[in-house]
Amino acid sequence: MKYIFLLLSAITFAQQTKSVDFKIVQVQITINPKGKSVKGTVSYWFDVLKPVDTIKIDAQNMDFSDVELNQKEIQFTTNGKQILLISAFKKGTNNISFNYVAKPQQALYFVGSEENDNIQIWTQGQGKNTSNWLPSFDDVNEKMIFNLEVVADSRYQVISNGILKSKVNNDSMTYWRFNMQKPMSSYLLMLAIGKFEKQTQQSNSGIPLEMYYESKDKSRFEPTYRYSKRMFDFLEKEIGVKYPWGIYKQAPVREFLYAGMENTSATLFATRYVVDDTGFEDRSYTNVNAHELAHQWFGNLVTAESSKHHWLQEGFATYYALLAEKEIYGEDYFYSKLYESAQQLKFASRTDTIPVLNSKASSLTFYQKGAWALFVLHEAIGDKAFKKAV
Repeated sequence: MKYIFLLLSAITFAQQTKSVDFKIVQVQITINPKGKSVKGTVSYWFDVLKPVDTIKIDAQNMDFSDVELNQKEIQFTTNGKQILLISAFKKGTNNISFNYVAKPQQALYFVGSEENDNIQIWTQGQGKNTSNWLPSFDDVNEKMIFNLEVVADSRYQVISNGILKSKVNNDSMTYWRFNMQKPMSSYLLMLAIGKFEKQTQQSNSGIPLEMYYESKDKSRFEPTYRYSKRMFDFLEKEIGVKYPWGIYKQAPVREFLYAGMENTSATLFATRYVVDDTGFEDRSYTNVNAHELAHQWFGNLVTAESSKHHWLQEGFATYYALLAEKEIYGEDYFYSKLYESAQQLKFASRTDTIPVLNSKASSLTFYQKGAWALFVLHEAIGDKAFKKAV
């Protein structure tokens, strides 16, 4: 039954995107660390392309109030997974606004405690999990411009997507307002709240590169972020498309679920990569750094329309990360890594027969076989044609 439901959900949203196009969302949220909950006010602007009677927004286990369409109360219902807005929606531009409260079971995580003065709050929305903490869209094809205001205790730093437009203190709370300039998928929305410091560099093209760390790790800043600017400049030139997001941020968070996550304009990564000079030799952040940065183009600017094509995102990010490492460590390193992944794929092929163009393919297939496919294509058609195609 689970698979039937997922199929029906995908069909429903595919149909909705043909009838409704969400453009901009304005959000203000306040997070309660003790209650591990979030409350907020959301306002969506959207175009109705074809008359419909119901519009759905993904929202996991949330309570809603003050639901209005164009400043007038509207009928709605919820099913635990979505809010369903019921009205005679006519062609044209509309606005829907509402208040909500949620206590997320996933996607918004609380680490540490206020008692120990070491709290961190961060998100991980990979795939379709952002709807656990913000009414949004699990369908990656529904892209919009996010403008997010976060209300947080003034003791903490807030990091989110896009450019920080304002920071206003009000007693013990601070209002942080972030704006995006281009549309993005909901799963790439992010938050990180905690006691961070930062250093900022600038790319050759003028993009601010904000690199965050905890105070105790100040001496580890250089080894952790080594080669960051160099890789940014290399990838922007190698890909041939200007970095699209206006700013790039990176921050390590404790107990992160993965090595890193390429949220639009703001990568989060695991603290295991916060290292000193000695640790750099054993587990540097370099590859993860380059991989998540490459995703800012491949996955974030251009997004695979379905999980069937997920290899494109991971294959391109893996291949371009390897090209960035080739720029730093040389050709011997580059070809040794290709050989290493080829051996892994050869061994795995004994039992893993699922092809790369399949949503159920393994991570090894998506990442390494995807990268190999691009390497072979690059070699076959030549550097000039490959870069032109990209």
